[in-house]
Amino acid sequence: MTTVTIHQAKTHLSRLLAAVEAGQEIVIARGKNEIAKIVPLKPVTKKKRELGWLAHELSSPGKDPLEDGFWDPLPEEDLALWEGENEAKWKDFSSTLTR
Repeated sequence: MTTVTIHQAKTHLSRLLAAVEAGQEIVIARGKNEIAKIVPLKPVTKKKRELGWLAHELSSPGKDPLEDGFWDPLPEEDLALWEGENEAKWKDFSSTLTR
């Protein structure tokens, strides 16, 4: 629960209402005296999360989505780049502009 002053409530009313829509309760105070509470009219219901771009991979029960080649060793060319070999080859492709 968030407590704000009347001045803060007037200044940031839209932001406070967005927080209330998200399920928060806001208390408005005059000085140290709490005088009002803003609460959602309807209880906030969270939507059930749906699988996104990986849903087709998990459609087969018991199938590991990482089993098809994910753990295979890298090819020698890629491994050499990760280990910093052939850096001279890539110096001409710098991302910074030089004059």
